[in-house]
Amino acid sequence: MDPTSSQAPPADLGPAEQRQVVRKVGLRILPLLMLAYFLNSLDKTNISLAALDMNKALGLTDAAFGLASGLFFVGYFIFEVPSNLALTRAGPRRWIARIMVSWGIVAAATAFANGAVSLYVLRILLGVAEAGFYPGVLLYLTVWVPARYRARYLAYFVIGGSLAGVFGSPLSGWIISSGQALLGIAGWRAMFVLEGIPAIACGIITLAVIKDKPADAKWLAPREKEWLTGEIAREQQGVSTRHRGSGSIRRLMDARLALLSVAYFCKCYGQYALAFFLPQMIAAFEASDGHQSYSVMTVSLLTAIPSGAGIIASIPWAIHSDRTGERRWHAAIPLFVATAGVCVSAVVHQPFGIMAALCVGYIGIGCQSQVFFQLPSTFLTGAAAAGGLAMINAVGNLGGFAAPYVTGWLKEFTGTFTAASFVMGGVMALGGVLTILLPRIRAATPARSSLKEGELHA
Repeated sequence: MDPTSSQAPPADLGPAEQRQVVRKVGLRILPLLMLAYFLNSLDKTNISLAALDMNKALGLTDAAFGLASGLFFVGYFIFEVPSNLALTRAGPRRWIARIMVSWGIVAAATAFANGAVSLYVLRILLGVAEAGFYPGVLLYLTVWVPARYRARYLAYFVIGGSLAGVFGSPLSGWIISSGQALLGIAGWRAMFVLEGIPAIACGIITLAVIKDKPADAKWLAPREKEWLTGEIAREQQGVSTRHRGSGSIRRLMDARLALLSVAYFCKCYGQYALAFFLPQMIAAFEASDGHQSYSVMTVSLLTAIPSGAGIIASIPWAIHSDRTGERRWHAAIPLFVATAGVCVSAVVHQPFGIMAALCVGYIGIGCQSQVFFQLPSTFLTGAAAAGGLAMINAVGNLGGFAAPYVTGWLKEFTGTFTAASFVMGGVMALGGVLTILLPRIRAATPARSSLKEGELHA
C-alpha cells in the first residue's frame, strides 16, 4: 500500500493528459465506492426510521433507542484501527469486500431483534463489522488520487453517503409501509432484511472489480500507470522528507492526531444526533401544524430534504479547497455553519423555518469531512497514515455513541428537542475552534516535527 517504495520520477505527461488519467481513475473506482458508502450509511442509520414502529414493538424508550443507536460506535471504535492496519496487509480489494459482506449479514440479522438487549448486541456487532470501511477508502484514495485532486474525489465519495438520506430514507419508508405484504413480517423487520442483502452483493462485486494499486489496472496505459505511481510516490516522499518518521506507527502519539480526533468527535456528535433523531424531530411537526399524524412514508420524504441540501455545496467547497491548497479554514467554517443552522432550528417554531434551518445545518455537515481528512496526509504516510486515519475516525465516531444517547435523554427529560439542539450546535462549534487551533498545537511540539509555520496548508 505504500507507493514510496518506487523512487523513479513520474512519466512525462502533459497537464491535459494528467487530468485525463485522474478522470479515468475516478470513473473506474468512484461509482462502486459511492454505492458502497450509500449502503453503508443506509444500514447504519435506517434504524432512525424503523424507530417510528420498532420502538413500540420492542418497548424502547427514547433513551433506550438512543443507546441502541449509539452502541454501534462501541464496536466500531474498538476495531477501527486494527481493521485499517489489517487492510495494509490483506490489500484493500479483499479487506473492503470482507467488510461489506460482514456488515450486510449483521444488518439483515437486525430484523430478528426481539427486545432491547438483542438489539444492543446486534448494533455492537454491526459496528464491529463496519469498522475500517471509511478510513480504508480514505487510505485507498491516497494510492490512486494525487493530493491536489483528493478533496473533490473524497467529496464525490461522501455524496454516496449523503444520497442515503435523499433516496434511502424514502426507500426505507416505502419498505416499512409495504413490508408486511412483501415478506409477511413487520415492515421495519423487512426493511433491515431487504437493505442488508445489497451490501453482501456489493462486497462480492468489489472483490471482483477493485484493484489494489495502479500497477494492477489493465485499463491504464503503461505511461499512465508510470505517471500515477510516480506522482503518488513523489508526494509521499515529500511528506517523508519534511517529517522524519512520518510512516512510523509511533506517529499515532502525535498531538496533532489527538486534536484532529477530538475535532472530528465534535462533528460526528452533531451529524449522528441529527441522523438518528431527524425522523422523530420531523414527526413532531404534526403538533405545530395541525396534522393529526404523519405517515412513515411522509416522514421519510421530509427527511430527504435536509440530506439533499447537504450535497449542494460539498463539491464546490472541496474544489475550492483543492485549488487554493487551504485546508484548515475549509474544514472549520462548515462546522460553524452547521452550528448556526441547528441552533436556529431550536428557536423557530414553524415547520418551514425549522426545516430551512436544518437544511443549513446539513450543508455545513456535508462540507466538512472531505477537506478535514486531507489534513492528516500532510504529515503521515504508510502505516502511520493507515493507523492515523483510523484513529481519527474511530475516536471521532465515538461522537456517534454519545450523541444519540444524550439526545434521547434530553428529549425524554425536557419533552422537546430544543436543549438537545443547542448541545449539538455547541459541540460542533467547539470542533470548529479546535480545527482552527491546529497550527498552534503543531507549533507547540517542534521537537517531534520539522514542520514550519503554515506548512499544514500545503
